[in-house]
Amino acid sequence: MIIITGGAGFVGSCLQAALVARGQDTVIVDWLGTEGKWRNIAGHPPVRVIDPHTLPAFLDTLSGAEAVFHMGAISETTARDGDLVWQTNVALSQTLWKWCTHTGTRFVYASSAATYGAADKPEQFSDDPSLLDTLHPLNLYGWSKHVFDRQVVAKAHNGGPTPPQWAGLKFFNVYGPNEYHKGRMLSVVKVKYDEVRSGQPARLFRSDRPDLADGMQARDFIWVQDVVDIMLWLYDTPDVSGLFNCGTGVARTYLDLAYAVCDAAGCERRVEFVDMPPSLHGQYQSYTQADLTRLRAAGYTGRFTTLEEGVRRYVQDYLATPHPYY
Repeated sequence: MIIITGGAGFVGSCLQAALVARGQDTVIVDWLGTEGKWRNIAGHPPVRVIDPHTLPAFLDTLSGAEAVFHMGAISETTARDGDLVWQTNVALSQTLWKWCTHTGTRFVYASSAATYGAADKPEQFSDDPSLLDTLHPLNLYGWSKHVFDRQVVAKAHNGGPTPPQWAGLKFFNVYGPNEYHKGRMLSVVKVKYDEVRSGQPARLFRSDRPDLADGMQARDFIWVQDVVDIMLWLYDTPDVSGLFNCGTGVARTYLDLAYAVCDAAGCERRVEFVDMPPSLHGQYQSYTQADLTRLRAAGYTGRFTTLEEGVRRYVQDYLATPHPYY
């Protein structure tokens, strides 16, 4: 049995589909709510769905599991409730780490490129554990992920008890199906698609840096199936543990992304620049690019989907279809 927290959410449900396709029994820890998240798992239901509030009691009934994939979190970069973010992103992660250590269960969890803060050069996106203390996240969400990264790396490097396999994946900008419930945290691909399909231009934020032209802000955008492939590789490679970047290793501009969406949707390339909302000032990453040196050294050889191909798949195989779920 494999436990997936956040298993009805975006990345979690795509992982859930892949594991079920392999014949794995899964238990999802998530709220299905009233926003249609059940559709994310309709084609590949788990053995059981656990309310997150009852997770501790559920874990008490188990002697262990094959693995825990901990995808559940408050992922809003504009989150303000520090107590709630701590309980969800740090305390719950600590509980699962301790349980996996005690029961000998493998543990893979979602960290974030938000931990890199205002880094703006390729060499500043190294996942080398010795550099963790040099990182300065820009927002509460990134800080909460950074806190847990530091805790688990310290335990592992100081010879403390750990799960038999553990891996933290610093997700860069993931896009793909099953994200419809995410509200303000929808991927830029989905937001731009909705704009161009309604006849509007794709709207991009003006640069808030004098040295960077509008539309030239760049991120490492990664297709969700590539993320799932990395997690499956970890599951199939139990001797690999550590903290790893989970991106493509290539930064692409927001203008590139907007043009890719227009092309995939069969629309004219029209872009309009708008002011960045005040809530993002001082918290916006103008550049990210995963350093994949350590992931490759660990043995991962998978190839990554280009931005144009990933956007084409997302738009044409999902967003523009009657059944847009993975």
